[in-house]
Amino acid sequence: MNNNTIKVFDSELRVMELLWRCGDLTAGQLAKFLLEQVGWNRNTTYTVIKKLIDKGAIERYDDNFSCRALITRKQVQNHEATELVGKLFDGSPEMFLSAFVSGKKLPDDEIARLKQLVETLDETERDYC
Repeated sequence: MNNNTIKVFDSELRVMELLWRCGDLTAGQLAKFLLEQVGWNRNTTYTVIKKLIDKGAIERYDDNFSCRALITRKQVQNHEATELVGKLFDGSPEMFLSAFVSGKKLPDDEIARLKQLVETLDETERDYC
């Protein structure tokens, strides 16, 4: 499976967030953290870990059942943003941005960063269709 197109559901995102923030963790450590954070029992955590392994989002290694993220937060953000724009804004980033900023007072520094981002887009990355 292409790591750029892995759909990560909310429950799976909880495991991924821990791995991105803390680095490699054992399944036991993940279960402990998720019990404390959201009240999951060990079986729930292990089920979510298995789903992520099956998807190719994480890998298990060594006898301690250590887990490592194989996809980045950026990959998940890009996938989710593309899916959202496609589903709600007919694939138009312009329509999304317009809806996002509509009625908001953005600080001048955020406006400047958004302008810079648009200006520095590589011509080959623009969609002219």
